[in-house]
Amino acid sequence: MSGKNLSKDVLNVVQKKTGKPISEKQVQKLAGSVTARTFQSEAELRRLIKQVSAVANVPVSEDTVNDIVNAVRKSGMNMEQLESLIRTMIRR
Repeated sequence: MSGKNLSKDVLNVVQKKTGKPISEKQVQKLAGSVTARTFQSEAELRRLIKQVSAVANVPVSEDTVNDIVNAVRKSGMNMEQLESLIRTMIRR
């Protein structure tokens, strides 16, 4: 994902959905840590979910983490699909 407009749009969506102030730097740091391996490794995916939770200051229960992990693994989501999903969320 590239482009400053996309970064600002993602940041605005995240802030609107969570109601929490999140800096662009925090979002960029998280986005920069996501690789194809993140979606292939359950441990990496769990780490990412917990990082997002911490940045957004929104607690996520272990049951919710399990649900997210299962949904991502069942969907076979990859980086291109993630970018498409983010773009769809931005348009809402």
